[in-house]
Amino acid sequence: MTTYILVPGAWHGAWTFGPLARSLREHGHEAYPLTLTGVGDRKHLLTASVNLDTHITDVVNLLEDERITDAVLVGHSYGGMVITGAADRAEDRVAGLVYVDALVPRDGESCWSLVNDQERSWYLSGVGRDGYTSEPLPFFDPRATPHPLASLMQAVRLRGDLDRFARKDFVYATGWDGESPFESVYRRLLDDPAWRVHAVRSGHNVMRDAPDELLKVLLATT
Repeated sequence: MTTYILVPGAWHGAWTFGPLARSLREHGHEAYPLTLTGVGDRKHLLTASVNLDTHITDVVNLLEDERITDAVLVGHSYGGMVITGAADRAEDRVAGLVYVDALVPRDGESCWSLVNDQERSWYLSGVGRDGYTSEPLPFFDPRATPHPLASLMQAVRLRGDLDRFARKDFVYATGWDGESPFESVYRRLLDDPAWRVHAVRSGHNVMRDAPDELLKVLLATT
């Protein structure tokens, strides 16, 4: 049995991983879809102080509270920042990492520094309402909620690199309408023998658009 921690991207809650979590359990594994502080059903906790460190701590606390020592951390989009930081802080509890059309940061990098201009404009959507939240875009699922802007701006600080983890997968969605902000990551990892790279015919929301392909990738990490 493998334990999967499923971390959503910006503006999204645990619900985005709900069907995938059920599928993993049907295959005999444990799955924890996680809602990050200040988002989704935890939106009442959103303050100006919620940042990337807060979200990394969300994951680390779950690993510690549930005494998980075999976790496969799965991060979608912004969730790649979170699982990278969590794995760095709780190395002995992590068995593998899966980045689902996600950012794979190195020390000192942030969402803001890694994405393209279109993504940056999305981050600043609606920020003038309170100065510290990014509003969900009109085409998002109606359950999407404002996201803490500080988490998108803060650089991750890492003690080591990802070479410590033997199992690393990157899932690249090929169906973006326009330039994918993850193409440079895909090309960087494609020739790296330490990574298993998968290109899937899907929009950015791989969990919705290509659930069977994503499930196969996750099951292969066991």
